Amino acid sequence: MRTRELHEGWTVRAAGGPAPAGIADAEVPAVVPGVVHQALLDAGLIPDPYLDDNEAKLAWIGLVDWSYRTRLVPSEAEFAAERLELAFDGLDTVASITLDGELLAEVANQHRRYRLDVTGRIRPGGSELVVAFRSPVRYANAQSLALGVRPRPYPMPYDAIRKSACSFGWDWGIATYTSGIWRAVRLEAWSTARLAEVRVHAAPEGDGGVVTASVEVDRASDTGLELELEAAGASARVGLPAGERSAEVRVELPSVERWWPVGYGSQPLYDVAVRLYGPHGPLDGTSRRVGFRTLRWDTAPDAAGHPFQLIVNDRPVWVKGANWIPDDALPSRIDRARYERRLRQAVAANLNLVRVWGGGIYESDDFYELCDELGLLSWQDFLFACAAYPEEEPLRSEVAAEAHDNVVRLAHHASLALFTGNNENLWGFEDWDWKRRLEGRSWGAYYYHELFPAVIAELAPHVPYTPGSPFSPDDGRHPNDESSGSTHLWEQWNRRDWASYREHTPRFVAEFGWQGPPVWSTLTRALSDDPLTPESPGMIGHQKAIEGNQKLSVGLVPHYRVPDDMDAWHWAMQLNQANAVSAALDHFRSHAPHTSGAIVWQLNDCWPVTSWAAIDGDEREKPLFFALANAFAPRVVTVQPREGGLVAVLGNDADEEWVGELVFARRDFGGDELAAATVPVSVAARAAVTVPIPVEVAMARDAASELLTAELGSVRGWWFFTEPRDSALDEALLEVEATAVDDGYEVTVTAATLARDVTLLVDKLDPAATIDRGLVTLLPGESVVFRVAGLARVFNAAAFADPRVLRSGNQLVAR
Repeated sequence: MRTRELHEGWTVRAAGGPAPAGIADAEVPAVVPGVVHQALLDAGLIPDPYLDDNEAKLAWIGLVDWSYRTRLVPSEAEFAAERLELAFDGLDTVASITLDGELLAEVANQHRRYRLDVTGRIRPGGSELVVAFRSPVRYANAQSLALGVRPRPYPMPYDAIRKSACSFGWDWGIATYTSGIWRAVRLEAWSTARLAEVRVHAAPEGDGGVVTASVEVDRASDTGLELELEAAGASARVGLPAGERSAEVRVELPSVERWWPVGYGSQPLYDVAVRLYGPHGPLDGTSRRVGFRTLRWDTAPDAAGHPFQLIVNDRPVWVKGANWIPDDALPSRIDRARYERRLRQAVAANLNLVRVWGGGIYESDDFYELCDELGLLSWQDFLFACAAYPEEEPLRSEVAAEAHDNVVRLAHHASLALFTGNNENLWGFEDWDWKRRLEGRSWGAYYYHELFPAVIAELAPHVPYTPGSPFSPDDGRHPNDESSGSTHLWEQWNRRDWASYREHTPRFVAEFGWQGPPVWSTLTRALSDDPLTPESPGMIGHQKAIEGNQKLSVGLVPHYRVPDDMDAWHWAMQLNQANAVSAALDHFRSHAPHTSGAIVWQLNDCWPVTSWAAIDGDEREKPLFFALANAFAPRVVTVQPREGGLVAVLGNDADEEWVGELVFARRDFGGDELAAATVPVSVAARAAVTVPIPVEVAMARDAASELLTAELGSVRGWWFFTEPRDSALDEALLEVEATAVDDGYEVTVTAATLARDVTLLVDKLDPAATIDRGLVTLLPGESVVFRVAGLARVFNAAAFADPRVLRSGNQLVAR
């Protein structure tokens, strides 16, 4: 097999539609892999779509047909091969592919790969290869009419085209309407035979393991072949007689190490090679990296309903997760280094799972390989989200092809914990008035309940599957019944205060979250509003949620007053976002093992926007990031309200027993102890213990000026008897010292008064600056050391003490 990437020498031009003057007649160098936005940006023909109101100014791009072209000149060796094929790993989305004007294929699916036979069709001097894309907006609209309009939450009919749904815009996402050769394209020359499909599975057996490779071959000649599998130094071969196209080969290994999720053990990976031989030697080969582990989800009914408990290597895992969206709205710009930065941030936030949400993309191989290496479990939705989808042709066959393609591509990964049929479509069918509006039309049930389970059973029976998220394993229950399976909780953000999370005790939470603006330097880079206010034009353009700013304010006022100053408003909304998710996670974790995990919406952003993300579109960590790290820490103490009063819940997500004296103290805001108690405790490994708090400690005399702490060793939980806005919280008196170290500064903050949620917003000193922690509450006399890195120049303590940089909850209460 000879493989040559075809990434150079492409141009792109508008081929029809409302392209403006200066672009309509331009043919510019094209980025491949890439989309047309990148070519136009590189040519200086459009502004950055992420800035100000440029999204609206560039909406015409999705109404234009775009034509990519290059000159294809094979080498002598490529011409001499028995087969010459074009391999496209991704085309976005509806395109005609021609060679010297002769049609090779018409395609209409961003989520699958294509292979086109060009044997004998390329001229000796070279041929012109053209990939002509149709406007995705006009195509989707036409298909929606042809297939029948179906319910969805947004105007554009993303359900009528097999394209990333969020490219048409979402409640956190910019509408880009991309077109382009968005993944790799190659010219592949081969003779005799090639590996057409390789499925590798690693399974532990006792102290050892078995690696199996199931292979399909394409043949150019009918001759005997040999297939070799090599894994961890062991190998095996099987023959493929003339005419045979399928084979399976396995290798048994006497000793292997188990792969574990991060926090539960190491992540040993083993290299696997699959090679194809003909009568005269090697023909083709490929490689995989695998890990040995068992994985299942326990949904067996119990007295409380149906759990949704992840079990890896026969050990229950409490899922600490976040939902993942495409990390850039122009996803071809995401390289391996960027994936690694983001996923390492996930590990730093103490996550052990990322859920790839169904309105985005099947991520690149780099994403899943990094999850394997880092021990981050991956949950992969099939790409259906929040809408009724037609089951008729041409979509029916396209969905089958993309499911086959992506199950084969992803199923060998040790990190892959679950395939899920869709996001919220089972729920939507029940609750969102779909039945009446569909009037008998198909809505996707065939995909979720028949097609996908059949594809997985055939190609990857070792990978668990659920028809949707949320989903109840009990067919008689509502799909979002919190007593059974997975649950999404959105009433808090949409209609209720976040304190009402405590009214729910779900078995597993797959989505919940709270909005907040991006980091200040991200916001001010993206917007040139003067003045910048919560309702200035750029802010509104970068707030995609329905009544988003109103919900931010309504969600803040039970806890803090809405500030008039923009800088303070920004901090208040970021802090409330962090507090909302912290309270929810502390509550959910306090109900382990009844609640077996929580997946926050969302980890990342695809552009600079007010959203639910913990990491904004410029890759910067919001205060929410530190809320996740704190709530998902291996060991936590939280104070929780129960019917009988306040309790302390100790969560020990470590392999060692946690033993010591649990110290309760009720104090006034000046730090003076008013009541105390000590209880000896022992928390088993990977377990939780609930300890009632003595009434003399748990009952405040003056709720507005008292607090409660529960401490085991260096781990402390807090309880405030009133909301900050109703409390006697005064100005935070903080002393700051800054010491230069090799990679930045150690900034010591010492509190002379009670200080809630102390955080350094270091990006205001330098947009490249980072910090190791946030949201630290200090009693009078206590200190915390922040480590700051990435500063390009020297700063003194006064710079870190600037009240716009050194933030606390006190600033939103004290007058």
